[in-house]
Amino acid sequence: MAVSVILEAEISPGMSTADAVGLARLAEEAGFARLGISDVVYWPDCFMLQALCAQATRRIAVGAMVTNPYTRHPVVLAGALATLDDIAPSRAFCGLGVGAGLEPLGIDYPKPVAALRQAVADIRTLLAGGEVGGERLIRPAAHPVPISIGTRSPQVMHLAGEVADIALVGGRFLSADLADTYRVWLAEGAARAGRTLDDFETAPRLTVCCSEDGDLARRSVKRYAAHYLTLIRPPELDTDPDRMAVIEAALARSRGWYFDHNRFDDPELDHLIDDRLVEAFTIVGTPGECADQLAAVLDMGFTCASLNLAATARSTAAEGLAETITSFAPVVKSLAGS
Repeated sequence: MAVSVILEAEISPGMSTADAVGLARLAEEAGFARLGISDVVYWPDCFMLQALCAQATRRIAVGAMVTNPYTRHPVVLAGALATLDDIAPSRAFCGLGVGAGLEPLGIDYPKPVAALRQAVADIRTLLAGGEVGGERLIRPAAHPVPISIGTRSPQVMHLAGEVADIALVGGRFLSADLADTYRVWLAEGAARAGRTLDDFETAPRLTVCCSEDGDLARRSVKRYAAHYLTLIRPPELDTDPDRMAVIEAALARSRGWYFDHNRFDDPELDHLIDDRLVEAFTIVGTPGECADQLAAVLDMGFTCASLNLAATARSTAAEGLAETITSFAPVVKSLAGS
């Protein structure tokens, strides 16, 4: 019998509350096991949206993907998670990371590994009814709340292996050698705590854009691919340095987060980022093409995956994300065994 695959969907909530809740219902109907709401500064509050999405669904787990201990103090996070567990018993989870986009706020993140380690310890202590700073939560969680740690760095990956329930690894690009490297780092961290890789989930972080119109899906994520190409710079892609410099210049002329539907993408990215580069950083295309690409990743030794959903280039983010979810739903149901 085939092993069921755990698939997690992440939505970046650049839309109305009603639209975000509607997408949560679609994700549950599609068969996703977990729904993550991105925690992005200046965007709709992810914890308020989590509560509303949890109330509007019945099965899917709901959590932040990912939040951080700098803009949200661990004690505040613990209180929010206990509340979410009360709203949706046994369906709350929390993704933690170093954080992104904090510099314009004047927020520094010194000693990120130590900060994440302490945050995980404090959150778990408080959720279990223990004391932090001499105080307890008035209403601790009644059920376990899994904690994910998302990272690309070896130091934080060691920490994830040591303390996380779910390790979210990588920056959209993945090769067999890189997957093996991630597992080595996680195993080294796990060994420090007397654990093994079997004691927690390991989920590669991937981006998915799916449509019956495969060319539309590929055009929709060229900015995503450009962003991660310049960030990760995989040597396996052997990108010409002059071409990389031109791509970086086009990105500098672009505006807005790469996942913001209302962003401005420099037109040069259309021809600078070809299908080879798009497919190196995203699960993209028709449902059949996406199924084949995801299967290739899972064949690297994974039984779960964390999928950042990208909107197709429709009139609104909600419309584009709904297209990705509904187009990709047969793939999810097939892998989940439903």
